[in-house]
Amino acid sequence: MTNVTPTILSTVSSQFVDDWLGALRALCPEAQMASLLSRSGLNADTRSPNGRVTLDQIVCLYQLAAVETGDEMMGLWSRPVRPRALQHLLTTVREATSLASALYRFSTFWNLLLDDYQFDLEDAEGALVLILKPQGDAQVQRFGHMLILKLAHGLLSWLAGHEVPVRGVDFAFDRPNFDQDYAIIFPAPLRFGQPATAIAFDPNALGPVQTRSTADLDRFLQNAPRDWIFTSSREHTQSLRVRTYLGQTGWDAATLTQTASAMHMTPRTLIRRLQSDGTSFQAIKDALRRDIAIRDLQAGRKSVEAIAHDVGFSSAANFHRAFQRWTGSTPSAYRKSHT
Repeated sequence: MTNVTPTILSTVSSQFVDDWLGALRALCPEAQMASLLSRSGLNADTRSPNGRVTLDQIVCLYQLAAVETGDEMMGLWSRPVRPRALQHLLTTVREATSLASALYRFSTFWNLLLDDYQFDLEDAEGALVLILKPQGDAQVQRFGHMLILKLAHGLLSWLAGHEVPVRGVDFAFDRPNFDQDYAIIFPAPLRFGQPATAIAFDPNALGPVQTRSTADLDRFLQNAPRDWIFTSSREHTQSLRVRTYLGQTGWDAATLTQTASAMHMTPRTLIRRLQSDGTSFQAIKDALRRDIAIRDLQAGRKSVEAIAHDVGFSSAANFHRAFQRWTGSTPSAYRKSHT
């Protein structure tokens, strides 16, 4: 189980992309929608309430849908975001002399394109806060709000040459039952049910920008949204630090006691800190096992028995029961639907 990259392996629930798929269905005829889902491998996952969606599937659907719908935000906002908008955005922000000025350029750019929302950039309590404010009775698209804030964070990190720390993220919608998915996306404390969707940065962490070439810009566009939608941070929550440790050690050492010792704290302290993140040691361990198993089942190179062993199960039968509990599907059925 060594050399695993836990965050890239992370999956999100199928419910996480429901708003996005709903917006796409409003843009696409039924046959085109079915084709988009099929080509991105999302057919089976979106039918099950326990289904999981991988980063590769999200990236594939984004890259297909942004081109084929002629809307780079794929129906998530009231006005279509025409092709090449992201390219012009990158060209605009890379001319900034500081990350703070890049964030201002980001806000003014989107304010030219969006009708239902406008961005404000405010200094508040020692933080620089990018706030998405509704214009009238604007519809809240949870995926759209997530995506545009994550784009702001991704662009700043691209310009800085490292992942820029985030002080906090607010969402103007109620906490969903898949709220843990947002912790995979944002390296920050999260609040739901807030007056407005916003992302806050420490001004002291927003230094100068690195020079970005046209080749850098082209690479960012070609990879979109792979380079910015899932965070690579390991520092913002105890739960990600635990997941990182588990991904870099063997399952024989993946106990609460040994994990706590590796983090220089008592098991009781680790339990308390994970509770403050809204999770538990076993939940983190199971989520990592699930995501490794999903990756290997999709790759199709290992037997189910080998995968069960690789993720620390003493028998294939125990793995079958756990996988069905995690995803609503047996390992064999999951593999069949993805090959």
